[in-house]
Amino acid sequence: MPYMYDTYRESTAARLIGGIGALFAIIEVVYILLLDFGADQTNRFFTIIKAWAEPLALFFPGLFHTGTPHMDIAVNYGLAALFWLVVTGIIARIVA
Repeated sequence: MPYMYDTYRESTAARLIGGIGALFAIIEVVYILLLDFGADQTNRFFTIIKAWAEPLALFFPGLFHTGTPHMDIAVNYGLAALFWLVVTGIIARIVA
């Protein structure tokens, strides 16, 4: 039975693309939280998240300078997370 309110049906590829974007955004948000709450930077979990988050942030780190380091991190890495959600959402729509 067709869905009455769906404008499109997501394919498996579209769901996978959206899931990858969500995963990238989650990595960025976890990195923001670890930095803002003062996590031990020698911890193995922190170094793994940092190794993933920094390349995923692309050109966003250093884009805005708010005057406080915690706000800089939240804004710049938060924009990177939003970027991944928007871009992969658009790509998923195109694929679907």
